[in-house]
Amino acid sequence: MQNFPLVSIICLSYNHEAYVVEALNSVINQTYPNIELLIADDCSIDSSAIVIQNWLKKHPNVYFQANAKNLGNTKTFNQLVEKAKGKYIIDLAADDLLLPDCVTKQVTTFQNTKNKNLGVVYGNLKEIDENGFFLTDYYTEKDNPKSGNIYEMVISNATKICSVSCMIKREVFESLGYYNESLFYEDLDLWVRVSRKYDFEYISDFLVKKRVLPQSLGAHFYKKNNKITKQLHYSTLVILKNAYYLNHSKSEFKALLGRIKYEFIIFLKSREYTLLFRLLFLGIKTKWKSL
Repeated sequence: MQNFPLVSIICLSYNHEAYVVEALNSVINQTYPNIELLIADDCSIDSSAIVIQNWLKKHPNVYFQANAKNLGNTKTFNQLVEKAKGKYIIDLAADDLLLPDCVTKQVTTFQNTKNKNLGVVYGNLKEIDENGFFLTDYYTEKDNPKSGNIYEMVISNATKICSVSCMIKREVFESLGYYNESLFYEDLDLWVRVSRKYDFEYISDFLVKKRVLPQSLGAHFYKKNNKITKQLHYSTLVILKNAYYLNHSKSEFKALLGRIKYEFIIFLKSREYTLLFRLLFLGIKTKWKSL
């Protein structure tokens, strides 16, 4: 590696008192020499903020923002990314861990890429439980994470992308805007918008350990008659409608139709019937465009 552009790692904590120190240490222990760490606690109801403040005593130059009220991930991240100075950005949840060579491998990929319009480098990761024990690899032999123009992969019911394993060029945010603060979850919307304009590059190396917890946001997608579940599904509907208007070709509409069918089953199991009807209407329009 000929040079070491600054990488900004944004670590967001909400009720992560048991895990946040391990997450922060995984940043400090990176082999890459030029990292800026920014931390925010989103008004946790546990002792996360106190744990972070105690950790900061040994790392006084690290930026820390303690929210006076809960703002949510999207708004908090957007506030910190505007303060970040790095050429590249990583969004790290405070219960996840970066493996020691994560940043080095991603920056090296950016510098050696053959993709002229590369915006995101992503890689494989290991899922762990609340005690740190291995659960599964995120990508297995049945998956096919792609590089280059991956727009159809993103909008279809195909390989998913995990945000914590991604390094994003700052230019991407400056060009397309930050996380959509009106949505209840942020990553799918961002990947749809980014993959429409920029290339992605996948590296098969394991970059991250992602913690899977019973109370995590992802666990709410399948719950019945749940307020959070409804907000998640509404956000999904908005994202898929936006993708509909971004599509250019029949193959893209076919890919989107596959995703709509997948989400239809989830909405049905969650008994979100009003949203289900709206999704069905979007599916009919998408089917017509795919013919």
